[in-house]
Amino acid sequence: MAWLFLKVLLVGVSFLGCLYPLVDFCFSRDTKGQRPNFVIILADDVGWGDLGANWAETKDTDNLDKMAAEGMRFVDFHAAASTCSPSRASLLTGRLGLRNGVTHNFAVTSVGGLPLNETTLAEVLQQAGYVTGMIGKWHLGHHGSYHPNFRGFDYYFGIPYSHDMGCTDTPGYNHPPCPACPRGDRPSRNLERDCYSDVALPLYENLNIVEQPVNLSSLAQKYAEKATQFIQHASTSGRPFLLYVGLAHMHVPLARTQLSAETWGRRPYAAGLREMDSLVGQIKDKVDRTAKNNTFLWFTGGSPAKQTTWEGGHRVPALAYWPGRVPSNVTSTALLSVLDIFPTVVALAGAQLPRGRHFDGLDASEVLFGRAQSGHRVLFHPNSGAAGEDGALQTVRLGHYKAFYITGGAKACDGSVGPERHHEPPLIFNLEDDAAEALPLERGSAEYRRALPKVREALAGVLRDIADDNISRADYTQDPSVTPCCNPRRAACRCQTV
Repeated sequence: MAWLFLKVLLVGVSFLGCLYPLVDFCFSRDTKGQRPNFVIILADDVGWGDLGANWAETKDTDNLDKMAAEGMRFVDFHAAASTCSPSRASLLTGRLGLRNGVTHNFAVTSVGGLPLNETTLAEVLQQAGYVTGMIGKWHLGHHGSYHPNFRGFDYYFGIPYSHDMGCTDTPGYNHPPCPACPRGDRPSRNLERDCYSDVALPLYENLNIVEQPVNLSSLAQKYAEKATQFIQHASTSGRPFLLYVGLAHMHVPLARTQLSAETWGRRPYAAGLREMDSLVGQIKDKVDRTAKNNTFLWFTGGSPAKQTTWEGGHRVPALAYWPGRVPSNVTSTALLSVLDIFPTVVALAGAQLPRGRHFDGLDASEVLFGRAQSGHRVLFHPNSGAAGEDGALQTVRLGHYKAFYITGGAKACDGSVGPERHHEPPLIFNLEDDAAEALPLERGSAEYRRALPKVREALAGVLRDIADDNISRADYTQDPSVTPCCNPRRAACRCQTV
C-alpha cells in the first residue's frame, strides 16, 4: 500500500509539472547483476509479405531485412487476435481474450481497459528491478488506473489508441479520407463513416497531453527520438530495461512525411513501409551502439488484416535479434505466437510468472537459441469479426491442419459487414498443401476423418482449461466525459506543449 500511495502521489504531482523529470527518465543506478534488456516492437496492420525477407518483391525494408540476416526469421508466427486491443492485451499478459477479458476494442470514450487484476509483462519486470518504457499505441484503456503509467511502465510517450480515432490538421492517406479537425467556431461535418471530427487525436507524455491534435507527419521521428533517449538513459542507469514500442505503421491513415515526399503520389503504402523500416533501424542502431550484446530485440506484427482469422488476418512477420545468443541468418518454421512473448521474456529475465492463472503462450527460448525446432502443438484464434465481441474461439490450428468453426462477419472498408457463418462440423484445411486456404478438405475424405477427432479433442481441452482458470472481465462502459481533452474550451480540444 505504501508503494501504491507513493506512485499515486508522484503521478498526481506530475500534473502540476513539479516532478516531471522524475517521471520522465530519472532512473536509479541500483543493479542486481547483468540481466538482458528487451526491446519489443509491435507493428500495426503489417502484412507477412511486407518484409523483403519474406517476399522478394518487397524493396522497402532494408533495415528489417538486415535484422533478419543477422538474426532469426519466423515464417509461421501469429498475432493472438486480428483486432487492436485484444492482440495487445495478449502480448502483455500471455493470455487469450477469453481469459484476460479483452475480446474487442476499447473506444475513445471507454471508462475501462485491460482488467486491473491482469498482470502485465511490464509489471512483472518492473517488480524484478527493470526500468520500463512504452512508446506508441497503447489501446488498453486511458482513463484513470488503466493508463500505461499505472500498468507497469515507468515512462510513456504515445497515442492512447489507434491514430485514426481522432481528427488531425493534416489527415494522412486513407480511403475514403476523413476531414481535418475543425478550427474556431466552424462546425464539424456530419459523416457517414467512422471519422472522429469533434475531438483531436491526443499525444501523451506520461499523464500529460503534450499535443492535440497530433502532427502525424512528425510522429514517427518523435517516436524514434523518445525510444533512443529511453535506451540511452536506461543503459546509463545501470539497470536492465524493457522498451515496448507500439508503432502506428501500417495502420491507416498513412502520414505524409519528408521521407515519403518523392514517391507519395505513386506508392503511399511503400513510402509508409520505408518510414516504418527507418524507425526500426534507428532503434536497432541505438541498441547496437549502447547495449548490443545484452539486448534482445523482437519485432513482430499485431494483425495484418482486421476481423478475419484466415491466414492473412493473423500470420505476421517476426524477427528475433540478439548477437551472440540468437543464431544469425536462420529461418524458423516453429509454430509460435505473440502470446509467447510474455513467458519467454519473463523466463529470460529470471523473473516468475504470475500465480493463480493459466497462460496460452509458451517459453520459446529453446527455439530462439537454435536448440529446438518445434513450438505450439495447438494454437487457437478468437472470433474477431464485427459481431465477434464474445471472443469465442473461431479457429483451431493443429500442426498443419487448421479448422474453422466460424467464417465471415468481417467489416469491409465501406462499412458493410459480411454474413457470419458457423460450421459444425468445421471446415478443415491442410496448410501444408493449401497455404492460401482455397479448398477445405472433403468432409467424407479419410484425411478429414483422421483430423476431425484431434481438432475436437484440442478444442474441448482448451475450453475445459479456460473454465477452470481465473478469468477476467473487461469494463466496456463508455462515458463521453473520459474522452482525452487538454483544452475543452477550444475547438477539437486544441493545445500544444511540444
